[in-house]
Amino acid sequence: MLKTEELKAEIRRMCQEKNAIILAHYYTVGDVQDVADFVGDSLALARKAAETDAKMMVMCGVHFMAETCKLLSPEKTVLCPDLAAGCSLADSCKAEDLQKFKDEHPDYQVISYVNTTAAVKALTDVVVTSGNAKKVVDQLPKDAKLIFGPDYNLGNYINEVTGRQMLLWNGGCHVHERFSVSKIVALKQQYPDAVVMAHLECKAPVLAVADIKGSTADMLREAKASSKRQFIVATEAGILHELQRTCPDKEFIPVPPEISESGLECSCNECQYMKLNTLEKIYNCLKNESPAIELDAKIAKDAVKPIHRMLELS
Repeated sequence: MLKTEELKAEIRRMCQEKNAIILAHYYTVGDVQDVADFVGDSLALARKAAETDAKMMVMCGVHFMAETCKLLSPEKTVLCPDLAAGCSLADSCKAEDLQKFKDEHPDYQVISYVNTTAAVKALTDVVVTSGNAKKVVDQLPKDAKLIFGPDYNLGNYINEVTGRQMLLWNGGCHVHERFSVSKIVALKQQYPDAVVMAHLECKAPVLAVADIKGSTADMLREAKASSKRQFIVATEAGILHELQRTCPDKEFIPVPPEISESGLECSCNECQYMKLNTLEKIYNCLKNESPAIELDAKIAKDAVKPIHRMLELS
């Protein structure tokens, strides 16, 4: 078994040899982020990868993110270190269920959060991210009948700030659903000068007590710009690695879940799917050039359209 630094060196060697790049989501472990060519949010990573001349990419995140990479780079080989790296949010909206809901509301346009499968994107009119959802929705006709899914909390927030009455799909992220106001209040008492940052996938009461509400990219930008030195962070704990790297003079305190999945008290909130990405799996993935993501041609053709529409509107 290779040691950590040996694995990193071999991964970088194979990337050079195979004209490959490593993409790592902010929620992966620090070692994975450190070996990556690009670290970021899912759509930003897919777009960045599409701009490179790399012939192969390894998407260290969850399965739908690898699908999005393939949608934007159909001619490239897209590898996923562990096909079991799913997403509770994407799983909360199945394509067959969305199709049935669309059939019941034939006059409605569908806005889908980027955290969805390619099959769901193929049934969508426009895709959004947590960072651009308000901007995109604001540009749609005021009288448009809209379905927003699958993240109920994000959709509820967009309804609130835009005055819309979109029909909301009842889906959610298991990580962000576990945050609670009581945990944030307790940390605020311990760190009274700290800025509270919360992801828009959090529930409304959590967002109500946050000073900064936005995407992970918003949090990074605000932390860099702020004169404050302490931040209470309500999103997946993997973001702390990049926050600390870019702001080494500041302190970031993760909000623990109200109840952990094991039922035991824990100090931070993590996505077990993101943590399936390891250096060993990246190494094997590059070595064997597998598992590779393949998409049905019809689904891929339809799924990329709402992404392009989003880019036009944002």
